[in-house]
Amino acid sequence: MGPFSGGRRPVKALLVDFAEGVRAFAPARFPYRRFALALLLGGLGGWLFLQARLPLPWMLGSMVICTAAALLRWPVAAPSVIRPPMTMVIGVMLGAGFKPDIVAQLPNWLPTIIGLMLFMIACAVACVGYFRKVAGFDPVTAFFAGMPGGLLEMVTLGEEKGGDARIIALIHSARILLVVMTLPFIVQWIGGVPIGGNRVSGPSVMDTPLLAELALLACGVAGIVLGHWLRLPAKYLLGPMLVSAVVHVFGLSDSVPPFEIVNAAQLILGITIGCRFVGTPPRSILRVLALSVGSTAILLSLTLLFAWLVAKVSVHGHVPLILAYSPGGLAEMSLIALALHTEVAFVAAHHIIRVFLVMISAGPLFGLIAGRRQAPKPGPGE
Repeated sequence: MGPFSGGRRPVKALLVDFAEGVRAFAPARFPYRRFALALLLGGLGGWLFLQARLPLPWMLGSMVICTAAALLRWPVAAPSVIRPPMTMVIGVMLGAGFKPDIVAQLPNWLPTIIGLMLFMIACAVACVGYFRKVAGFDPVTAFFAGMPGGLLEMVTLGEEKGGDARIIALIHSARILLVVMTLPFIVQWIGGVPIGGNRVSGPSVMDTPLLAELALLACGVAGIVLGHWLRLPAKYLLGPMLVSAVVHVFGLSDSVPPFEIVNAAQLILGITIGCRFVGTPPRSILRVLALSVGSTAILLSLTLLFAWLVAKVSVHGHVPLILAYSPGGLAEMSLIALALHTEVAFVAAHHIIRVFLVMISAGPLFGLIAGRRQAPKPGPGE
């Protein structure tokens, strides 16, 4: 099917989505008071983490305090409609990490991509087995909860196959939460590189030329249109990142988003992750978090093992490989790479490959496994 199939032209469909997004901010539909409280708490958490010089303070601080608020059943909320604009900012910022010399580095990625595929298989086998045997999930829920793919894709596929969508969503949310909370400290310990309080982007908004800001905004808008037209997964992130990467690889611009805007994007990202648990009974959240501690330990152990092994057969060091293989989100892991000033394009590309491969293979692989289990056994005379 082509990009113009499906009944509505992409531009018209995009305008309809935009109009629906604007209507979502109507006072009758948007929980302004609960979002204001989440924003206030998230800002407080970010400030506290900044004072403590902890990694990625605005994202981690807001994420931790909003998760605690959800556990305590405080009236906080972060509707999904607020995430796309901030995701667009992060996409443009990640694309700015693709420099003109990136093309010459591509052949060096072959060993690491092969290692990534083996790593994904190991993670899937270990985590699906863990959720089946230890957590006691049914086969469908265990399979899609254990696959190292994107949250939305795994929830959608799992629900279609008859799994518990709520459990799958909670498990993947908890995975991202725990990985993002722990990995920066592991990287600091292994790499010996302090990232506490580091700024992840360049100049202040006051020092950025207006033309450069407009160019970056154009990259974001054009990226959203392109992502919608190509039907990219996570179009608000990958579309702007793709356009920004092309602009920066060809040397058309060397601008990066001002750090105030990037910090705001981190803050919103942290709030939305923490508020994913809103409305879930605290006992369920604690059970899922407890189970996810075990699966996260498995995933991080495999991440460190494969990073150590692949570092021996590639030109990349341990820290970029840990970030590239880590089972966190694309935006979150790339932000850590930015804070370390280390191979953002390499890290982002490997996460895109991971999510893409899991997305296209999870459904057929589950069908193959389920088909084998349901195949009738031959009778005595056959």
